[in-house]
Amino acid sequence: MAGFVDVQQAAHVMDLNKRLYIAQQFVYSAIHHMLRNIRRYKDEVEPFINEITQLKKQVADATDIQTLMGIEGKIRFAYYQCFNAIIKNPDFQFTKREKRPPTNPINALISFGNSLMYTAVLSEMYKTQLNPTISYLHESGSRRFSLSLDIAEIFKPLLMDNLIFMLINKKMIRAEHFEYIEEHICLLNETGRKIFIAEFEKRMSTTIKHRKLNRQTSYRFLIRLECYKLIKHLIGDEDYKALKAWW
Repeated sequence: MAGFVDVQQAAHVMDLNKRLYIAQQFVYSAIHHMLRNIRRYKDEVEPFINEITQLKKQVADATDIQTLMGIEGKIRFAYYQCFNAIIKNPDFQFTKREKRPPTNPINALISFGNSLMYTAVLSEMYKTQLNPTISYLHESGSRRFSLSLDIAEIFKPLLMDNLIFMLINKKMIRAEHFEYIEEHICLLNETGRKIFIAEFEKRMSTTIKHRKLNRQTSYRFLIRLECYKLIKHLIGDEDYKALKAWW
């Protein structure tokens, strides 16, 4: 079975239409969860909601991965403009996303959180027949577990962003939980990382009533279910529809 899944994973990368379909599903799910986060603050961020909604219409018309990634990048840029409306702690202000390296506390939280998300996705993926180096939205690479980056796009806004907002707004993470290296690199210190990881594990263990399974399902298991859904698509059992939170 694993060998057959490998072959089908590769076949769906080589065929641009098949690759685009899967990649678009990841992007649609990410957009759904971004909008879900910011619609609660509609009065403050309505222009960005409208912008993201308009950009979403372009996803279906993307004819290559580069164009799709460009649309997703514009959507994420608009989404980040909403963070200061969501964050109610005056000690934290968000200007723009900076990854390498993160230069301020919010960027440090996003980077650390994303690394936890990638690791969690990869851990669940290893429990299935999927090859983590064969991906659709991000470029595949033998030394890069790029499929975990793909699937993490679904869960970063759903799980990680909400966790970051909660940690900041409840003042569980404070200015004292960061350290600066060479003045322009900002990282969580050991205490901050422990707080973040503990709350992340708690969130991953939280359960929701699954509509199809008709039982309580943890967020962690939702990741594995996403892998199973993708396998079903690859082997021709059922078209893949990426998760869109209904709760």
